[in-house]
Amino acid sequence: MEKFKDVRIVDNFYQTSSYFPMPTILISTVAENGQTNLGAYSLCFPYYIAGKDYYAMILEARNSSNTAQNILRTKKCTLNFITDEKKYFKEAVRLGFPGDTTEQKMKDCIFTLVDSELGADRPQMVEESYQVFECTWDDSLEDAYLDQPGQLEGYEPPYRNFNGITSKFGAHFVLKIDKIWMKEKYLRGITNESKPGLFPPVPVDYGYRDSKNFWCCRHRTPYAVGIQAKEGDVKSVMYAASRIDPEVTFTEKACGKLTKIPRVFLKAALTQMVNIAKEQGITVIDEAEIDLINKIRKQKR
Repeated sequence: MEKFKDVRIVDNFYQTSSYFPMPTILISTVAENGQTNLGAYSLCFPYYIAGKDYYAMILEARNSSNTAQNILRTKKCTLNFITDEKKYFKEAVRLGFPGDTTEQKMKDCIFTLVDSELGADRPQMVEESYQVFECTWDDSLEDAYLDQPGQLEGYEPPYRNFNGITSKFGAHFVLKIDKIWMKEKYLRGITNESKPGLFPPVPVDYGYRDSKNFWCCRHRTPYAVGIQAKEGDVKSVMYAASRIDPEVTFTEKACGKLTKIPRVFLKAALTQMVNIAKEQGITVIDEAEIDLINKIRKQKR
């Protein structure tokens, strides 16, 4: 077997010192003249995924970019996830080139922009996207609201650790997800039918390499591997359910329908079910109530 070799870790290690698969996202923001600006990004990932009062993404950006400056000024941005057509990736590379003004880069843009339903102050969305996240920057974290736009030649310290201006040329933004939009076909793949053909053609970006190219590969049909998690027995589910809330009880038959939930997720799932039951005025959860609650849980995703 071939041996591993030591790799020197340098700036932009995710692409210069490694192969790191990333998304391809067009981030729309509102420029000072009111025009929607599109910037191409890959360093944008889920950040707060559970246990907080909101869900969030984290964006890493050059702090002098149009996108970063617009977020510092307006606090709003939209993440547009494009599909893997070569013409789209080529356009994303063009839109990601630094130095162009909003007017210059958007003059011949091939993407179709549509208005947000959340308000006139929101950036427009890219119609060709398979999904869109509308977001608001949480500038309360680390007092990042003190960071202001306008320093295009680099920011001086002190710097934030994880939110706002994080270095002379860098910025991180914790983006609260206000709304997720998705094309109907792919929404079916999440809510009703887990079939390979209902996965969107998601491009995989490998970044700026060899000093002259961006590299991307096209979508391939995903395959499924069954979960091998240990199941709990009815008694263990009943025990866990009895400890959630004394005002809401689960019958043995209801607990029998929950034994396939992995133990590590059981408490969180039961807590969510109890909260939904209270919203619906349910005090005893039987098989019929489980079906209703699970339907509501899917709608809340």
